[in-house]
Amino acid sequence: MKTAAYAAGPPRVAGPVAYAPGSLVRSRWLDFLELTKPRISVMVLFTVAIGAMLAPSAGLDGMQLLHALIGTALTAAGASALNQWLERRTDGAMRRTENRPLPAGRLSATEVLTFGTFLSALGLGYMFLLVTHPWAVGLTALTHLSYVFVYTPLKRKTTLNTLIGAVPGALPPVIGWTAMTGTLDAQAGILFLIVFFWQVPHFLAIAWMYRADYAHAGLKMLPGVDPDGTTTARQMLIYTLALIGVSVTPLFITEASPMFGFGALGLGVFFLRFVWAFALQPGDARARRVMQASLIYLPGILGLFLLERWMRFLIG
Repeated sequence: MKTAAYAAGPPRVAGPVAYAPGSLVRSRWLDFLELTKPRISVMVLFTVAIGAMLAPSAGLDGMQLLHALIGTALTAAGASALNQWLERRTDGAMRRTENRPLPAGRLSATEVLTFGTFLSALGLGYMFLLVTHPWAVGLTALTHLSYVFVYTPLKRKTTLNTLIGAVPGALPPVIGWTAMTGTLDAQAGILFLIVFFWQVPHFLAIAWMYRADYAHAGLKMLPGVDPDGTTTARQMLIYTLALIGVSVTPLFITEASPMFGFGALGLGVFFLRFVWAFALQPGDARARRVMQASLIYLPGILGLFLLERWMRFLIG
């Protein structure tokens, strides 16, 4: 993908488009749904649920988990919509995002801002009223505010945005944990670090594949200032090794079984293989394999944590 392939001129947001009368309601409903980034929201809710199920409580409080999932879903959907409102011009300058509802002109900026603000307020209000533990409510607010008002603007300012954005990205499992326990401890910290470290190779791989797109839109991504990929590969390796290290720490601070240790190490080596291949020869195909492997690794390692928890419960 070459930057020169784009037409010259500043980024523009398209004007309104016309709908066929019979498809108007359905099309607009789908456009508003797209604003919520459903696939990302599903991953967020998955990690919230995992955090809740791993929490060392006397029993899973199903109603509190349901409230935490609903509140988080609404807040995450609102954050995604506000993110697209803030990035409407850069989205319009990137081929991978130019067909989103706002830059494509299917929704207006006012509609998106109103929708995002409403969902955000509804989600945070829901958490405040119905989730018992203040830690869960506070972390949900922190996740929303840091994603929308810190990470999103920094994408135009510094290549460190990936690391900064990994903080709100890693908080959902801790939200689930604290919704059950009301406390933070070392095991919640392990979950946070696993998701934090995982995001770096995952998002750097994506940034490498779309580096020309990001550069054209004026977004500061590490691959955009690292043409040979040396620094990008080094960062991916460092954080993947850190990920493997933190994934086996339950062997030393909890009563995790050797089976868990072998499983965590095996998943880590599987992921590292693809990151190492990219480091040897950076390229789009190898970056895509890193991204695909990361999508296997995260549910795999979290599922392993859950399996270990259930086995310990059954054994007593």
